[in-house]
Amino acid sequence: MGLTKTEIFTPEQNELSTLMKAIAHPARIAILQQIISANACICGDLVEELGLAQATISQHLKELKNAGIIQGTIEGVKVCYCIEPKTWELLKSLLDSFLGSYKNPASCC
Repeated sequence: MGLTKTEIFTPEQNELSTLMKAIAHPARIAILQQIISANACICGDLVEELGLAQATISQHLKELKNAGIIQGTIEGVKVCYCIEPKTWELLKSLLDSFLGSYKNPASCC
């Protein structure tokens, strides 16, 4: 039986790909920026701040949460979200390693 597509790549390549896929939408980047700028859990402010429908925000939050980039807690009828620190550090480390691997050669193409 042949290899699955993910088996031919390193665990780091697969993990970085999964995390990048989760944030690869402008709305998700905007959501993350709002959460980071608030420096706290965000409960219901995202719809007002971003001008997107509640259903759209909810779908993007679900994708970010499924990837482990954010975490949510239930407070009454609200779900509050914040950055998941361990996954954020992992993403930062994987990106730093990937982007830092390029050494600008003196001559190219």
